[in-house]
Amino acid sequence: MNLIIPKNYENKLSVFQTQLAIKKLKDFFERQLAYELNLSRVTAPLFVNPETGLNDNLSGIEEPVSFKVDNNQEVQIVQSLAKWKRMALYNYKIKEKRGIYTDMNAIRKDEIPDNIHSYYVDQWDWEKVISKDDRNIDKLKEIVNRIYKVLRITDEYITDEYPMLSKKLPESIYYITSQELEDLYPNLNDKERENEVCKMHKAVFISQIGKVLKSGKSHDGRSPDYDDWELNGDILVYNPILNNAFELSSMGIRVDKDSLLKQLDKANKMERLKLDYHQAIVKEILPFTIGGGIGQSRLCMFFLEKAHIGEVQSSVWPKEMVSECSKNNITLL
Repeated sequence: MNLIIPKNYENKLSVFQTQLAIKKLKDFFERQLAYELNLSRVTAPLFVNPETGLNDNLSGIEEPVSFKVDNNQEVQIVQSLAKWKRMALYNYKIKEKRGIYTDMNAIRKDEIPDNIHSYYVDQWDWEKVISKDDRNIDKLKEIVNRIYKVLRITDEYITDEYPMLSKKLPESIYYITSQELEDLYPNLNDKERENEVCKMHKAVFISQIGKVLKSGKSHDGRSPDYDDWELNGDILVYNPILNNAFELSSMGIRVDKDSLLKQLDKANKMERLKLDYHQAIVKEILPFTIGGGIGQSRLCMFFLEKAHIGEVQSSVWPKEMVSECSKNNITLL
């Protein structure tokens, strides 16, 4: 069982206060994010047809939950909406500099439950249209800075609402590539590197996730068919409750024709080119976009100073974990 028990852990909010705070926090952050990135809220699917290629393959090893519908047709519960959003921008005829966001709810049955991972995933999925000329690191950093601005405003808001909570975010976010991070800590694995850099800088954006580094390994896995591995990254913060790096968002500028073909080849996934979504990229039908996901329960867990994601979402946990949490003042919903 993977479980961190913080020493002398205390709940600063009661269970009912926590439920009220979750609503306040989500509503506030959502409004600020939509304003800062010029996003409009849309509805999104819970399941998709696998032949469309719209489901997220994540790191490539997770198996989607599926079931049969009319005429024995298979449908899959979404794992995220990374690809669906880009197709939606095309279908909705969204113009450059505008975008969409939605509530994404997913089941990831292959997750190993721990303090921050659950079979149930809830996040804000967002996507924005950019120009071809905006497919560069400067545009990526501009959007990261805007999201970080919203995180800092949220930090101010929630600590004003609940003075027993403390502010956690520094004034600015620190940028580092996955290769620079490996060079800095060559004897550590990727998660250990994240812990060290987050302890030092408190808020970090690690870019170029998925590409093969000098060591022959990648810093974490990333599906080859949505993010451009040269123009993506993760927003991580230092979590003082768990004393480690804490990922809040995965995001990036999406693949164009050239980067899609290059990455599918490197990942030995060229067979995906027959899928509708991939064909729309190769034929250059879809708009150029940037997008990502921001964990809703992760955000609440971080700002409300919770030790376990089960304190801010209802899910199913191993019996041993439930028992151990109960003994240590960790109240799972």
